[in-house]
Amino acid sequence: MAYRWKNTFTDKDVTPETAYLNRRQLMGGAAGLGLAAMAGPAMAQDETLEPNSWDDITSYNNFYEFGTGKDDPARNAHALTTDPWTVKIDGLVDRPGDYAFEDIMAQMTVEERLYRFRCVEAWSMVVPWNGFELADLLELAGVQSGAKYVAFETLYRPEEMWGQKYPVLEWPYVEGLRLDEAMHPLTIMATGIYGRDIPNQNGAPLRLVVPWKYGYKSIKSVVRISLTEEEPPTSWNRAIPGEYGFYSNVNPEVDHPRWSQASERRIGGGLFAKKIPTLMFNGYEEEVAPLYEGMDLRKFS
Repeated sequence: MAYRWKNTFTDKDVTPETAYLNRRQLMGGAAGLGLAAMAGPAMAQDETLEPNSWDDITSYNNFYEFGTGKDDPARNAHALTTDPWTVKIDGLVDRPGDYAFEDIMAQMTVEERLYRFRCVEAWSMVVPWNGFELADLLELAGVQSGAKYVAFETLYRPEEMWGQKYPVLEWPYVEGLRLDEAMHPLTIMATGIYGRDIPNQNGAPLRLVVPWKYGYKSIKSVVRISLTEEEPPTSWNRAIPGEYGFYSNVNPEVDHPRWSQASERRIGGGLFAKKIPTLMFNGYEEEVAPLYEGMDLRKFS
């Protein structure tokens, strides 16, 4: 099951980690009932699924810029310098330029939210992200009428991201979304976890989170966002086009050529964690299926 919950807490009101893990008790109060009402049936069916621990979330990562092992990013990402940080926004926008991270946050603080999203690859975890809707950032730059796609690019700094010294992928890492996907309210730019600044290994200081897609779509340490008319390249599709499509929506009916995607295991349960069925669109079908109405989701995988 998946959390599809976005509430109206600001970053100052984020529940502490210890209290967060006891969310069901908190839900008994009047404020909790209000939050449950906003979440609708999704929260009711997912209330038994607790967020993963800070250690789970920050020690088991894919971030090949710091190594291909799951624990390599946590061990090596301390070398990354994240201050100062700028994001270039260009292409089909009214106000292109280099946006300083602190200026972005000054614009977005009032709108910052707490999100509780489930991310999935072969394993899954539930992450309480802090961030803001990508749509707010794109509107700040001014999206022009000809824009159909949004392209993203990760920092390229091999002296700090030593994995970039090896041709595991073509660097820098790039990703992309269709504009309507990017503007969807579930698509966020994350700046923190559990109310703390996002750790380097999780994509500091700014990463994309698209909860109905496989994890590699949620590009980390973003330094460039471009609005384009043409579909942009994406790193894994460029590297292995027969295995990774542009859309990369979670679809249990479409297997990866080398493994089934019909089930998953929860991070934190060990190697013998029980497998559970993978949900269409990672459990967000009600919210995002209209984006793909009329599309062949096997062909456009």
